[in-house]
Amino acid sequence: MSNEGQKSARGLIRARIRKLAGTRSALWIAMLAVLFAAVASPSHAETGTVRFKFFKAGWFVGAQTGSGILEFRKQIYPFHVGGISAGLTFGGSSTDFVGTVRNLHQASDIEGVYTALGAGVAVIRGVRAIQMRNAKGVVLTLEGKQLGLQFDFDLSGMNVSIQKQ
Repeated sequence: MSNEGQKSARGLIRARIRKLAGTRSALWIAMLAVLFAAVASPSHAETGTVRFKFFKAGWFVGAQTGSGILEFRKQIYPFHVGGISAGLTFGGSSTDFVGTVRNLHQASDIEGVYTALGAGVAVIRGVRAIQMRNAKGVVLTLEGKQLGLQFDFDLSGMNVSIQKQ
């Protein structure tokens, strides 16, 4: 191949590389722009805090009831908790929970049925931690102190409803 043929072949290769590099650069810039837009845009879901106390008692099948408050967007919403559990449940206890509630768009999103597989032992005093989710995707992450005499390894269902003021 002549010297001129080699130069024109090199020129074609360089032109194709530049064109390909330009296309890749444009794709990278577009992907980064989408990524930065997704990271920079505010999330619509918010987080609140909850505090509540409930009482649980049972013999194989348990029941629980209680009340608490949700602090969300600088407002307080009282709510009621009630539910049942099935499995190995023996005894009774009261638990004071404190925690966070995530994925809220509005306060009423906390309402609904939460399910959890749990285990705990309280002999006069105990500690309990649990994470539950409802059908709206709201996640309760709770920890608290338990008083009473109770052993449980069960599947629990808990309904949360905001009290009308």
